[in-house]
Amino acid sequence: MSHDGVGMRAVLRSAAFLTAGALAASLLAGCGSDEEPSRPLAGQDIDLVARDKVAEGGTLKWAVDAVPETLNTFQADADAGTTRVAQAVLPSMFRLDAAGRPVANPAYLESAKVIETEPRQVVLYKLNQQAVWSDGREIGAADFVAQWRALSGKDSAYWTARNAGYDRIEKIERGANDLQVRVTFSRPYADWKSLFSPLYPKDVMGTPDAFNDGARRKLNVTAGPFKVEKVDTAAKDIVLTRNPRWWGKPAKLNEIVLHAVARDQRAAALADGTVDLADIDPAEAERINLASRQGGTGTPLQGAGKTSAKKLRSWALAHGLDSDEVKAGQKKLRRAITRFLEQQEKLHAFDVRKSLEPAYTQLALNGAEGPLTDERVRRAVARAIDREELAKLVLTPLGLPAVPVGSHLALSGQADYVDNSGALGGVDTKEAAAMLADAGWVLGGPVKEQKKTEKAAGAEAEKKKAEAEKKKAEESDGGDDGQYIVGEDDKGSDDKGKHHESAEEKREKGDSGGKHLSQDGKQYNGGQGGAPGAYAPKGTAAPAGAVTGPLAKDGRALTLRFVLPSGPGSETLNSVAERIAAMLDKVGIRTTITKVSDESYFKDHVAAGDYDLALYSWPSSAFPATDARPIYAKPVPAADGSVNVEQNFTRVGTDQVDQLFDQASSALDEDEARDLIRKADSRIWAAAGSIPLYQRPQLVGARKNLVNAGAFGFQTPVYEDMGFLKNGAKVAPSPSGS
Repeated sequence: MSHDGVGMRAVLRSAAFLTAGALAASLLAGCGSDEEPSRPLAGQDIDLVARDKVAEGGTLKWAVDAVPETLNTFQADADAGTTRVAQAVLPSMFRLDAAGRPVANPAYLESAKVIETEPRQVVLYKLNQQAVWSDGREIGAADFVAQWRALSGKDSAYWTARNAGYDRIEKIERGANDLQVRVTFSRPYADWKSLFSPLYPKDVMGTPDAFNDGARRKLNVTAGPFKVEKVDTAAKDIVLTRNPRWWGKPAKLNEIVLHAVARDQRAAALADGTVDLADIDPAEAERINLASRQGGTGTPLQGAGKTSAKKLRSWALAHGLDSDEVKAGQKKLRRAITRFLEQQEKLHAFDVRKSLEPAYTQLALNGAEGPLTDERVRRAVARAIDREELAKLVLTPLGLPAVPVGSHLALSGQADYVDNSGALGGVDTKEAAAMLADAGWVLGGPVKEQKKTEKAAGAEAEKKKAEAEKKKAEESDGGDDGQYIVGEDDKGSDDKGKHHESAEEKREKGDSGGKHLSQDGKQYNGGQGGAPGAYAPKGTAAPAGAVTGPLAKDGRALTLRFVLPSGPGSETLNSVAERIAAMLDKVGIRTTITKVSDESYFKDHVAAGDYDLALYSWPSSAFPATDARPIYAKPVPAADGSVNVEQNFTRVGTDQVDQLFDQASSALDEDEARDLIRKADSRIWAAAGSIPLYQRPQLVGARKNLVNAGAFGFQTPVYEDMGFLKNGAKVAPSPSGS
């Protein structure tokens, strides 16, 4: 679980309600280690075939979001592209299997295990005797020592983004021979398997200058099935070629070219041959599926030459063309449709491979200010939300299992997973209303007129609204953007009759039969980040059964600021946020929803605490005691008077949770560590700072003859097995059914 914007570290009532601690304790009796292990909700979909069916040679062109700023995964600006390169060219002592569990990598390890626990924990690594760097030098203790010293945190000259685990190492030394490495810890470390994956050569880790600058644009010494041939920022490419010194099973491909392609241009890039493999959003997945079905591409351009602009626009909207193109003149629209159909013809060569990402989307509740500082209000929000309905909204149209995520610290299939959502209880609007009443929020209470003090989100929204109104004046079918309050009817509007929604408006509201729901885009985790979305049209009426009139306390209505990003990939969160707002409206909680730019969303709003509600995603980890602690640690005052929240952007934490993480990270017995992690998760649920919603969909467009690649799920890709199917060889039908 890598970082999400900033560094990784940064909570009774009437007799009718249990305290968070008592409620959590009642659940912990079910957190033992005798439960049936969970299974991944969706398997990987990579067109898996044996190596003898894979052709020799070829180039795989694989889309990435951007050319990485650095090839050093331990630097703050490392991103998903950095990780992809490291997986292909560097040693990893452990990699993840299909269930997200760390397993020893036989290319580098004969074995690795704890051989002593008293007086100190000692891990002995026995290295593969064939394992060498590309310069011919054996991989050995010197490389382990250099990486430990660079990442231990003791030398501030190294610009490291993380040092968890390395700071617990006391010494590293050669074992009985050059192929053995003994690592002694100063205090027990349960997550020792997370270390030295990846392992960089001592040439990179040996000095601060080499660490800080030497591996940003090149890696001269590597030890994987591929090596870095070049980084071409002008062409937006990273070229990986076969490593001639690789001792394992030889790579099938000659080259892997990682090519930067914007998320909203992936379908076009697949069609024109720029890439063979790309993460895509559901709208692009539907385009590929439509091309395969072939029957759905009929267009008003076929047949008679005269077609009304209205008909052309309707067809274009139904097939997901860009809204600017739809609004263009008839000639431009015809050209856009022609280009679209040409791309559709080429997309016949691709299929959609789908699984669930090892990441989940959550609703974050800012507990540092406003109504959500009260735990009762946070818990009321949680009880008002139907998480199963939200999972179905996102995942059912994609043919993926629609099961809400039940843990903050693991996903179904991982050893630490157990559904602890019972610490809050299921959806219950009556209980939610009772909690709000207990917190002093009264239905129909007096509301004083408040001076408007717009924060950054509101200011940006007003700017966007002004721009939208200007655009509306210029275009007959323009829209109104910006901030609105869900549940308040716009009594002042006069449409002189009913307003009939266009297909575009329906799609913007998420009303598309599920065919155009888009992924959360990028995860917000230090360059891998959360996702965009969401607002309903002005004047949306309160849903049936909603509380009439706002709840109020001390002259203030209960209204929460729901801040969301905008931009490509916003459709899913658009729909999810709108549905959440409607659910909250039923218990009298109003939401002021504001879209802000992707660039400012995380830095200026989530990380800065300028929100009440927000949606973003976290990746899962095989090592939650280490990686998740900074996300849920209790914020602590810093020496300068500020508060260090690490990655706990909800600002909700407890001493108990911190203690459980500390105990779990030192528990060398796996069952004990697992129980402690589950207890920590139960208490995180009870504190109601964040509400896991659903596991993110993983959709990949892949050339049909590309095998052993696609939607990997939890598993670390095996780069040497990727390639193109031999002529005449057959692949079993993919589990996705695409």
